Amino acid sequence: MKIAKVEAHILDYPLEEAFESASMHFTRRQHCLIEITCEDGTVGWGECLGPAQANAAVVAIYAKSLIGMDPREHEKLWLDLYNRLRDQGQRGLTMTALSGIDIALWDIKGKYYSASISELMGGRFRERVHAYATGSFRREGVDRIRSVATEVAGYAAEGFYGVKIKIGFNVDEDIRVIAAAREAIGPQCRLMIDANHGYDLLEAIEVGKRASIYGVDWFEEPVLPEQISTYRAVREGQPLPVASGENWHGRYAMLEPLASRAVDICQPDICGVGGFTEMRRVVDLAALHGVRVVPHVWGTAVCIAASLQVMAALPPNPPRREPIEPILEFDRTDNPFRQAIVSRPLEHTNGWVEIPNGPGLGIEIDRNALTHFALRGI
Repeated sequence: MKIAKVEAHILDYPLEEAFESASMHFTRRQHCLIEITCEDGTVGWGECLGPAQANAAVVAIYAKSLIGMDPREHEKLWLDLYNRLRDQGQRGLTMTALSGIDIALWDIKGKYYSASISELMGGRFRERVHAYATGSFRREGVDRIRSVATEVAGYAAEGFYGVKIKIGFNVDEDIRVIAAAREAIGPQCRLMIDANHGYDLLEAIEVGKRASIYGVDWFEEPVLPEQISTYRAVREGQPLPVASGENWHGRYAMLEPLASRAVDICQPDICGVGGFTEMRRVVDLAALHGVRVVPHVWGTAVCIAASLQVMAALPPNPPRREPIEPILEFDRTDNPFRQAIVSRPLEHTNGWVEIPNGPGLGIEIDRNALTHFALRGI
């Protein structure tokens, strides 16, 4: 079995209404999917976190060394690709591009052995997971507090386990948004806050202290991801559990924040951390340091399916009669191709998502949708 072709598909959709986090402004949804085709016709799919066109460019560099290789030897291929660009970047685009390739290799391996990726990772601990809704980005021309309250109330009514709202703009207004969200969803629905590294240290501590009365499960990315010592200061200076990890790509980037107890919750993204091959190492590393893992998920159905396979195989930590179960981040923002690219959308039922049990990722790509949403001149 040998690799014959590696191709990047850039999907694009112009948003009718722009939205923004504390660190990014979105006018389009763009994602990069990776397709690896073998000489026998077997196809594997992956996805890269981050800027689609930049990821595709790095994938093209990696692709040259993949042709003719055995896709089942993902460990050898991962190390070879990582070393090729190691001197230019141990995180960032070199890792997000590698992630998409690695996911596709595991998809092929699962199809070859007629097993789900979670089975190949060691077994499935669960067949479904609770989902929480991510949304409430800031939009221009609307009352932010009222808009967020209405939006999250809808998620609670749908049965989602919890909601995650966007903050990181203005401390006083952010606190009012948090208060409105809690009131809208009621006391039973979980509430998480995500600053997308929009605060400095003093602001983050203030927000954590003032938000603690609203029953917040975690405070995500309060400060810049490079500032590990600042994360520790935030964690020590306010009462909320601190979460981060989507921008710490690979085990080397994860080591310091985990070993130094900079976070309470680790959030690796399968499409950015290095794919399944590196995700296993990060999960083990987090377990060694007693840090809870709640994967970050932001992408298409390929990313969702890959994340679900990880969650199926995620060991209970600690093992006990009623273990702490992983929860799926479920993006609810405008993105029509998120589910359209698969023949059977991965949706929730009253806040629960079933984990595919078919070979590989357990999904089938709709090529008509790929064509429909393919990037054209902009």
